[in-house]
Amino acid sequence: MSVTDEIKSRIDIVGYVQRYVPALKKAGRNYKAPCPFHKENTPSFIVNPARQSWRCFGACAEGGDLFTFAQKLHGWDFKEALRELAHEAGVQLRAQTPEQKSRSDRLEHLRGILASAAEFYEQELHRSAGTAALVYLREERGLRSETIGRFQLGFAPESWDFMLRGLRDLGHSDDDIVEVGLAARSENGRVYDRFRNRLMFPIRDERGRAVGFGGRALGTEDAAKYINSPQTPVFDKSGLLYGLDMGKSAIRDRGAVVIVEGYMDVIQAHQAGYANVVAQMGTAMTEPQLRLVAPRFASKVVLALDADEAGQNAARRSLDVAREALAKDYAGKLAIDIGILRIPAGKDPDDYLRESPEGWDELVEHAQGVADFVIEMETAALPADASLQARQARARSILPILQVSENNIYRQENIQTLARRLRIGEREMLAWTQELAPRVRKRARLDAAPSDLPPAYWDNEYADYAPDSPMGDEPVDGAHETADAAGRSERAIEAYCLSVLLKNPNLLSQVNRKLRELAGDDEALSRGPLREIGADDFTQSGYRALMRYLQDSMAQDDLAPLEYMVEVIDEELRTEFYELQVDDPETIAERIGGNFRVDLNDIFSRGLRSGRPGLDGQDELVRRALQLRLERLEFERTELQYLQEEAESEDVSDDGQLRSIGDQIALSMQAKAKINWAVR
Repeated sequence: MSVTDEIKSRIDIVGYVQRYVPALKKAGRNYKAPCPFHKENTPSFIVNPARQSWRCFGACAEGGDLFTFAQKLHGWDFKEALRELAHEAGVQLRAQTPEQKSRSDRLEHLRGILASAAEFYEQELHRSAGTAALVYLREERGLRSETIGRFQLGFAPESWDFMLRGLRDLGHSDDDIVEVGLAARSENGRVYDRFRNRLMFPIRDERGRAVGFGGRALGTEDAAKYINSPQTPVFDKSGLLYGLDMGKSAIRDRGAVVIVEGYMDVIQAHQAGYANVVAQMGTAMTEPQLRLVAPRFASKVVLALDADEAGQNAARRSLDVAREALAKDYAGKLAIDIGILRIPAGKDPDDYLRESPEGWDELVEHAQGVADFVIEMETAALPADASLQARQARARSILPILQVSENNIYRQENIQTLARRLRIGEREMLAWTQELAPRVRKRARLDAAPSDLPPAYWDNEYADYAPDSPMGDEPVDGAHETADAAGRSERAIEAYCLSVLLKNPNLLSQVNRKLRELAGDDEALSRGPLREIGADDFTQSGYRALMRYLQDSMAQDDLAPLEYMVEVIDEELRTEFYELQVDDPETIAERIGGNFRVDLNDIFSRGLRSGRPGLDGQDELVRRALQLRLERLEFERTELQYLQEEAESEDVSDDGQLRSIGDQIALSMQAKAKINWAVR
């Protein structure tokens, strides 16, 4: 039994969820309650004790097991959830290697130095040396004392060794103080304070640990208005968002995050009651920053940068980053809406929030769409008499960024708007758009795939093909398959799919391309039951975690995907990670703890076979991944039908919920029909 399975065997998911969702009540064979992750009046959150799983059939449309619930509720990553749940369950985790423990202790030591520095700076702000800085915060910036204290704002006096002396007295070496960026060393070896006569903003990671500082100059003679800590073992500005530690709960509750440029923008927003605001600290947004909040906490990202030219250019660069992230093959897991907040009268967020805080929500609600912003910004400087060549060049530069919103690039009105603005034929514009769109290989039989809702007989999808018969020519009686055998086959298919993907991560794009191909232009399908393959398609906690690591590995460009996974993967998953990369079904069968050798041998032999016409390893992976999705849809639809029955039996039924459930069931049936068409 794996560590994750042992933990789940000791912690019942119903009891765990009830601690945080007291309204969870038994309803038939399941438990239900209003979803804890979004506001709703009619319960759509289901916990299944038999499968030890949960799912929201409302706005969240998410689900999983004990680990995914704990991660979403607390904002933990898998490693944190594993550690916390193991402690609660009394399960001993594998000890760190000496090298890992040494590195962990070292990073903790460096963060401890920064925490001490934050206290020194905070104390200095409230002493005589910090009087001018405190007056500036209260009178010029309008900050209340509780806000100043909550963000632990501080002051670095005009001294070359204020921080050095304080940290030396605590026993810290000059080398350590330099390493965390609080001091610098000159060419002749002299060590001196990096921050002098500056208002100090402690920068924390999402867990609230001090990792660096930002300093605002108070003297007019300082060349740089703001300086940040340099890159250190614990500080990487491109992978941090200021205020996320205090704002993540509000971001999750609202389902939206507003990204501003500076520290004061965030502080003013939080003081005004808008805690879902974070800052990218004066630079264009990076992909790691985007992934800190979306889709983990938010499905909507609003960029509210400064109104000056630099701020607008930063917004444009941020959209480039978002476009590149969304263009990756697993973009369905990063499905987000992006808007641009335009503040009236050219004000910055900080200014607006001080003067008109009550209008902030409306500004965010009416944020400008990406397409409109890009078209307006990129064509503003184009002369009215620009040549055809210049207008064509501008069109080709604008079209890629429109892909930052997957919906917009294919909407006729946006193409028409750009065509009218640049006075270019709409047909020519559409042709360029098609050049940019992903090219997918379409088989002749898929051209005739059903596009409308399937008839009633699709309710028994498994009756006319055998899941383990690739060509669909060996019918079986699905009624004779026991639940145990079905679960065994499902787990074997999970092992096969993950094994193939770990050995060749690029094949993930083939699976996702097939799902996009089946969804076609139907947004409801592409964002719902035919969204791209992900961790939710796996039932095992370890497999879910490995799938997330795999997706993360495809999101970065520094290392090859497998090299990245070797670097970052949790120690408890390493054995499973390596064993899934072999072509020996016996090894995998031993690892996943079941007598699945027949299933695995059959599946692996089919996947490795290349001589049969129309069948290769890639095709087999696609087929097996589609089967996983069918299993998931079948389970979800069963839960939906149960919810529907419950809603209909209520004394006062909710017509809106009934329609929503009915729509989801119909959409699921349509998706299953399309998948069955593809795999038969």
